[in-house]
Amino acid sequence: MRALGIGALVAGGLAVAVVALAAIVLLGPLIFWVAWNVLDFAHAVGLPELAFWGIVLATLFLVLGWLGKVVISGIVFLVNPDWFANGSARVHWPEPIFRNFVAVALLALLASRPHAHAHRETRRYSARS
Repeated sequence: MRALGIGALVAGGLAVAVVALAAIVLLGPLIFWVAWNVLDFAHAVGLPELAFWGIVLATLFLVLGWLGKVVISGIVFLVNPDWFANGSARVHWPEPIFRNFVAVALLALLASRPHAHAHRETRRYSARS
């Protein structure tokens, strides 16, 4: 096997997989941070900027399914129950400017990840002789 370089091929494939996974894990929060804080979409809709953990939770909220959204809502409610009852935010529709369009497009990109389990086709095979 050493003559064929199978070990190097497996190690290279594993390295590419680890780098791809790290890029996926880091790219989502980075995209959300750019849309929310850098493009100032938070201010455009009347909400505060988010810190690191707020960005991570918001990104997960966008990309996870229903159960993940319920778990994140439960975590936020348990850690800071006043967040739900405070009511101090004055959310409004953002101004129709290009910067807000780009921010909405980036957030929609995160929220529209393909749900493989939801679109899986089921084939029914009949037993034919």
